[in-house]
Amino acid sequence: MVLAATGDRLPQVVYWGAPLPLDEDLETLHRGHELDVTGGMLDENPDLSLCPEAVRTFPGQPGLILRDGDGTPLLPKFCYASDEQSEEGLSLTYADEANGLILIFEFATDPSTRIITAKTRLEANRAVHLHWLAAPVLPAPQQSDEMIDFAGRWTGEFQTNRTAWSAGMRYRENRTGRTGHEHFPGLLIPLTGCTNTKGEAYGFHYGWSGGHKMIAEELPDGRRQIQFGHAARMETQAAKSFESATLYVTYSHKGLNGCAVSFQRHLRDRIVTWPQPDRPRPVHYNCWEAVYFDHKLDVLKDIADRAADLGAERFVLDDGWFGQRDDDTRSLSDWEVDPRKYPEGLHPLIDHVHGLGMTFGIWFEPEMINEDSDIFRTRPDWVFGAEDQTLGRQQKALNMGLPEVRDFIYDRMAAILAAHPIDYVKWDHNRVLPMPDADQTRGSYALIDRLRADFPHVEIESCASGGGRIDFGIMKRTQRVWLSDSNDALERLRIQHDAALFLPIAVTGSHVGPRRCHTSGRIFDISFRAWVAAQRHMGFEMDPRELDERETAVLREVTSWWKHNRSWMLGADILRLDSADPAVMAEQQMTREGDKFVVFAGKAATSDQIAPRPLRLTALQPDARYRITLMNRGTAPALSRGMPALKDGPVEVSGAWLMHHGLTLPWNYPDTMWVVEGQRL
Repeated sequence: MVLAATGDRLPQVVYWGAPLPLDEDLETLHRGHELDVTGGMLDENPDLSLCPEAVRTFPGQPGLILRDGDGTPLLPKFCYASDEQSEEGLSLTYADEANGLILIFEFATDPSTRIITAKTRLEANRAVHLHWLAAPVLPAPQQSDEMIDFAGRWTGEFQTNRTAWSAGMRYRENRTGRTGHEHFPGLLIPLTGCTNTKGEAYGFHYGWSGGHKMIAEELPDGRRQIQFGHAARMETQAAKSFESATLYVTYSHKGLNGCAVSFQRHLRDRIVTWPQPDRPRPVHYNCWEAVYFDHKLDVLKDIADRAADLGAERFVLDDGWFGQRDDDTRSLSDWEVDPRKYPEGLHPLIDHVHGLGMTFGIWFEPEMINEDSDIFRTRPDWVFGAEDQTLGRQQKALNMGLPEVRDFIYDRMAAILAAHPIDYVKWDHNRVLPMPDADQTRGSYALIDRLRADFPHVEIESCASGGGRIDFGIMKRTQRVWLSDSNDALERLRIQHDAALFLPIAVTGSHVGPRRCHTSGRIFDISFRAWVAAQRHMGFEMDPRELDERETAVLREVTSWWKHNRSWMLGADILRLDSADPAVMAEQQMTREGDKFVVFAGKAATSDQIAPRPLRLTALQPDARYRITLMNRGTAPALSRGMPALKDGPVEVSGAWLMHHGLTLPWNYPDTMWVVEGQRL
């Protein structure tokens, strides 16, 4: 990325993409970046700077919208003040002396993950009102026909939108007060001809959990700009200092996978802090879809016995253990153990779980409150938003901007964590907020940071009705995400596939759900459910008492396979494959060294043609040889009557053949998965 400035004006990115020669003349690049001028234009094109300024006649959306303390609109004009450069990054300071403002841009690079991080800070000599502050504004490539961003809903997260570039602006904004199912804060810009495995692409992610705004604008002269920042008007109070969240950006010449691998590695290796880095990620059991609010100690012990026998290594007690919590209408914020359900407290259950060799986790929804709760009756003034607001799941949110609210929640949670050997918290957030407010997000961050400092051994999962709060900001404080409340294996196959554009295996929870899915009503074979869960951080979330003998055997076998391979899989890159058959959704999980991989080829629908089309692999050494093994070939149905090589046993072939011809897989039904292991010889 090359930045350049004319005189003392704000700098602009004049090049961003494939590496340039180290002796490239940057002065020439700056001059070569300048546009011609013709009729109907100004005599000079206004800079598409790191913060485009309205006062300099910029024809598009400005990067800063500001009012003075008395409400008067300000039109800042920033000029160079200073800079600091190092091998790792760059800090640029610009000042508007007339308005008493300072604007600071911070960049840092990570050669290992190929991520550049960028942030904007604004300082004033008196309190001002902020409407919009963009993270450093970057140009978008003009060799692109479309952009890819993300929509979604409950049980249908990470849906990709492909929008054609055209004159004007694509504006997306999430004002729900959390990251949101609706608008994941990510953007990919593929150049023409880009696929998962080939071509050029640019990636953006805004690491903030409180709602964001994205602007992708094509100017009349053809230039394109990308802006990310907090949702507009999130700063409800005048202040002297503001900053954007971190913007994570990357460039790829290896298709969308290049961006995906950069984001996956950066999140896993640079952002997440692991309580016990050397400990294997445990097979997870959550009791929610087995018992819901109906907690009975003898039943939970029986379920724990069965879960451990299947291979579970962690038992998580979900909603219903506290207050008078018999349904979702009461007791949120009354974080004390329910003596009706647990007359001797949680210790008998925890001791039983530990006796089975499993660790123990527990559910909280700390930022929420029910009107039918002891705390609400005592402190209704702690609620965030209007008294007559619309409820969400029968609950309101606590005002996390108030220190006394954070202290109360901390005291209740710390009391539970200090009194019990708990090493995992499922942290839920089951409703959108009545309005966006940056103090709400900062308050939640402060609470999590305080708990993590005092209980460093406790791992935290970010859950918000499933995938409603997933971003790199919350992941600085947590170690796992609950990607979706849907345990429907077919839906999960797609959600996981698209979320892999940003999320690595190690943080992405995926559970084997009930035989009949509770959110879709569909019924899937245990093999499909188990292998879909084995694509990520594996767990179970069903009543194990429903399993028959065959289902138990299959689940044990797949779980054992996952445990045997997790030591390398959890550090692997997820490479999405370009499938010639739209019915097949496939990915290749491969070590960074490329010596070992596994391919999951999920059949999500009935193919148009009879026989499976060859599935090309990616990122292999063309002249290396690989041993390829179809792990579950014994599950081929009777209608698979032929004997392709993989069905007969392992084959040894070149990387070139695997990438240019591809795997010839046996025929199979819809809603099934082929699992192929590869080893470089």
